[in-house]
Amino acid sequence: MTARTARISRTTLETRIDVEINLDGSGARELDTGIPFLDHMLDQIARHGLIDLKVKAEGDRHIDDHHSVEDIGITLGQAIAQAVGDKKGLVRYGHAYVPLDEALSRVVIDLSGRPGLEWFVEFTRARIGDFDVDLFREFFQGLVNHAQMTLHVDALRGRNSHHIAETVFKAFGRALRMACTVDARAAGAMPSTKGVL
Repeated sequence: MTARTARISRTTLETRIDVEINLDGSGARELDTGIPFLDHMLDQIARHGLIDLKVKAEGDRHIDDHHSVEDIGITLGQAIAQAVGDKKGLVRYGHAYVPLDEALSRVVIDLSGRPGLEWFVEFTRARIGDFDVDLFREFFQGLVNHAQMTLHVDALRGRNSHHIAETVFKAFGRALRMACTVDARAAGAMPSTKGVL
């Protein structure tokens, strides 16, 4: 099997983002976004998805974190799309439920070739430390648009916003790992009756 890796750089007038990914990694990560809580969340994707991940970001954070968070999502989505390749032989679908104390989230992924985000996550406060919780949706919207995946995210319960966010990112990592798994029984076939994704 060829290496399922990607290296993407994205530069705009607002940000410069560099992402490296290995879908068949061990969870190794080097994260430097300048946004500590986002680094913590990306760490969950890498560790629980067994994805090697490097992210380096510089942005106009003197304005706010919006451009950086969204553009990191976009660039990570591009990297995922490149790393999965033609999708032949993949499981294609992935799902995970992850609890953390009182919080429980469900994430379901389809590497469908069609971007779509269904986001049902309510936080109990507007910020986690300095991080604006509205930006989580922007991150995942950018990711799904460029990874060309359908993503359903449901926070089923929770009181602590940190716990809610962490269950979402852990569940995303686990679901992505499942969806990207090579299915030995598929014998390299495209996982679609259309013959293309």
